[in-house]
Parts: sequence; structure tokens; C-alpha cells
Amino acid sequence: MKKTLLAVWLLTQIVTIKVFAQTSNQVTTQNGIVEGTKEAGSPILIFKGIPYAQPPVGDLRWKEPQPVQNWQGVLKADHFGHNPMQKPIFGDMNFRSTGMSEDCLYLNVWTPAKTGKEKLPVLVYFYGGGLAAGDGSEPRYDGESMAKKGIVALTVNYRLGIFGFFAHSELTKESPNHSSGNYGYLDQHAALLWVQKNIAAFGGDPKRVTIAGESAGSISVSVQMASPLSKDLIAGAIGESGAGIKPTLYPIPLAEGEKKGADLAVRLKANSLAELRALPAKQLLDSVFSAGASATSATIDGYLLPKSLSEIFEAGEQAHVPLLVGWNSAEVPYQFLLRGDAPTLENYSKVLKQLYGDRAEEALKLYPASSNDEVIKSATALSSDRFIVYSTWKWADLQVKTGGKPVYRYEFSRIRPAMTAQMGNATPGLADGVVKGDASKAAAPKPVAVGAPHASEIEYAMGNLASNKVYAWTPEDYKVSATMENYFANFIKTGNPNGNGQPKWEAIKDNDHVKFMNIDVTSQLKTEVNRARYLFLDKEYMK
Repeated sequence: MKKTLLAVWLLTQIVTIKVFAQTSNQVTTQNGIVEGTKEAGSPILIFKGIPYAQPPVGDLRWKEPQPVQNWQGVLKADHFGHNPMQKPIFGDMNFRSTGMSEDCLYLNVWTPAKTGKEKLPVLVYFYGGGLAAGDGSEPRYDGESMAKKGIVALTVNYRLGIFGFFAHSELTKESPNHSSGNYGYLDQHAALLWVQKNIAAFGGDPKRVTIAGESAGSISVSVQMASPLSKDLIAGAIGESGAGIKPTLYPIPLAEGEKKGADLAVRLKANSLAELRALPAKQLLDSVFSAGASATSATIDGYLLPKSLSEIFEAGEQAHVPLLVGWNSAEVPYQFLLRGDAPTLENYSKVLKQLYGDRAEEALKLYPASSNDEVIKSATALSSDRFIVYSTWKWADLQVKTGGKPVYRYEFSRIRPAMTAQMGNATPGLADGVVKGDASKAAAPKPVAVGAPHASEIEYAMGNLASNKVYAWTPEDYKVSATMENYFANFIKTGNPNGNGQPKWEAIKDNDHVKFMNIDVTSQLKTEVNRARYLFLDKEYMK
């Protein structure tokens, strides 16, 4: 009788332990226990604000991210960490953070796992913002919708602007890696190392990690693919409008970056690193913007990046993983090319001559215009190509050539609907990823609907239309979102976007005969017709 009672008691304890394991909101990481939360009625467990490196403050300002220190007890991961230091340069950003601080190296995890043993595919998403703004708490990057598709989703904060991309010869000298200028990218690398060590506890598979991002986040993906530090930590990559290749936000030689840093230090009247590090973060940020934000840039430092991205990809030294990459049909408006001038044939021809000299006639054939209405269309195309389309094309083109894995290319063409009545007087921000001081000099663009603008695909791709109250989304928008998110989710799971009965998406087999998926209300595979445009720009940027 006693043995029977004992057996019943033991069985009860086992069942209790198993139920606890399935219902507890706690996960043990290598640094300590974290406790997540669930939204009302949602099966997804969310961990907000998990530190993945030490706060880069004081003497750790402008140093490689340092391993996070262990903690005792339970860390309540129920609120987003601080957003990185930045200015409000983009009007379309909305943070849910606990404020701005240099202490910003936190990540967020959304997981559908029940036991922690599922080995689910993992998505690590890097936000956009020109390497000068952004935060992992933005609702448009929220990972819950992806998690509901069986993916462990993460967003990662990384240092920005002067705090993330400042090079100086003294910083290079003190670095054990003889590197400076790439702290934001090194933060991302540290987060990928954290994922390798910890994601299994959240039900993720460290061997199935896909990195993704938009604009500066897409540029970040290309950098991490190219870096010998990170290329073996990922199984797939998704890039939305951007690559670290000329002409936008590309790494410069270390010596050039160090000179920019030295010039900035002179303008700030700082005679040493100690004086620079002693400046309060807000004062430093304000000073940089008054002195000129062009003083910061990622660098070819010999550590994170041994060569330019185009050289690394050309040599086949990048991550050999499947790539899903593309851009939007009208990334930026014609004003980015014409500035304050009216879109007339005369003004368009004048700009082409200024840009291309004796190649202006060739440019006009590739971007033709025989009327003022056509000027708007062609100037928008050239503006978009020069801004970010060309570099994204070059990335895909090189990956097809040397990557050894499938490359899937898309063009996003869905034009967002009208703004909601309550937002009728709101002014959308500058296109995400265009650094203030460059594109912001353009005249305010008029709403000429020639295609989908920069950053407009994010909510569609991540399944977060409802989080954006600015636009009056329609059933057609939700259809486009379902299509794009399913393509992304399938790719994250298998390295192939096909499935769910969606239009068949072919990988690029031959760069001279490219097929790409046009994502719209009726998504369909199309054949590339603009390669000559990109080859024309290639002669300019690959000199």
C-alpha cells in the first residue's frame, strides 16, 4: 500500500514538473535566468530587453562589445531596453523603449516554443535608419507575427552614429584587434554570438539562423555575410533595400575613417580619448550634429572587414548561404535627383550632364524622357537606382556569381493606401536610411504615386500592418502582407521562399537572364529588363 501511494505521489510530482516546464515564463541563459511575458490571448512568449553585452559607457565607449556580466536571481524581461543615442531624423519611427541612452545593447526574443527543445528556425532582424537612428522596439519590426509561424524572432539594438561608427588612430592603437569605426557592426556580431550560445534555451536552432534587415539593416546583413567573424554563424540572409557597397553607407578605408575622426576631435576641442569619453553622451551627440554628421563611417578595418564588400563577394569569401534580396519599385522620389528644380525636360537634361558629362546621352537612353510626365518616372528611377537599388542589385549579382547557393530577388510594388482620417495632417518622415544632410536637402516630395517608396514594405513583410495606424489598410494590403510574410517565413525555415500555394518563385540561375518576384496584390514572376541600367552605374561605382 505504501509503495502504491509513493508511486502515485512521484507520478504527481513528475506531472507537476512537466506542466511547470511547459507553462513557466522563465528561461535559463548562460548569464542567468530571464522571465518573459505574454500578451493577452497570445501563445507567444516575449522577452524584452535582454542584455547581450556590457553597457558601452565610460571607458567602454568606442570599444568592442564586452561579454555581459552574469546576474543573480531572475531578470524580468518585461520591458524594452533603452534605444541607442540618436536624433529624431526620421518621422516614421515609433519607439516603445524606456528612453534613450548609451546603455543600449539589448535584444528582444519572441518564441512560440513550449518546452525549449523544439529546435525552431531563428530570425535575427536588424533595424534600418541610416546607421544613425532606429531601435529594436519599433512596432513595425515586432516579432510576434513571425513567431506565430513557428519561428523564434529577435530584434537587436546596436550603437549608432558617433557612438557606433567613429574611427580614430588612438582607438585603433588601443584596440586588441587594431580596429576602430565598426562598433555598431561589432555589436551585431556579439548578438549573433549570443544567439549561438543561448537560442536553444528559447526553442531555437543555432544552426538555422537567418539574418534580415531593411535599409541600414539590410546593409548590416551584407556586412555580416562578408565578415569573417560572422559568416559562419548564419544559415541564410534576407536583404530589403540596401547593401554595404557604393554609393550609400559603404565602409571606407580605415586611414580615411581615422582622419575624419581626428578632424572631428579638433572641432570638438578634445585633445585625447579621455576627453572625448568624458563628454556627456547628449553633449557629444549635439556637438556632432552641429559639427557635421559626415564625420562617422564604417571602416575596412582588417578585423571585421579585411576588404571592401565588393572585393569580398567577388572573391567568393562571403557566407555561402541562400539569399533573398530586393527593393521597392520607387525607393525615393524624383526630387532626390532634381533637388529644388521642377521636373522638366530641360532640368532633367541639365542634371544628367552634371552627373555624367559625355555619358549623359547614354544615361538618357537608359532613363528616357520625352515629356515632363516621363521626367518624373525616369528621374524617380535614376534617383532610386543611385540611392540604394544599384548596391542591392550588385550584392545579389555577386552572390549569384560566387555564393554557390540560391538567390531569390524581388521587387515590392504595392503602393500604400491613403492615410487615415485622424492622420490626414501628418507628414510622413524622410525615406528611412537616407542620412540627414544629404537627401534631406531635397525639396519636400509631392505625393506622386509612381511606385512603392523606401521602407514601405516593412510592415507587410513582418506581418505588422495593424501596428501602423497612419494608413487605412485594406483587405488587399493584408493579402499582400500575407504573401510577403509567407515568402519570408518559408525562406527562414527552409532557405526557399516557396510553399503555401503561393506563386512559384524561381532562384536566379543566370545573371544575364534574371527572373524576380514582383510582390503586389497579384504577385508574379517577371523577367529583368533593367540590367543595362545597373551595368551603366557599375562603371561609375566600381572604378
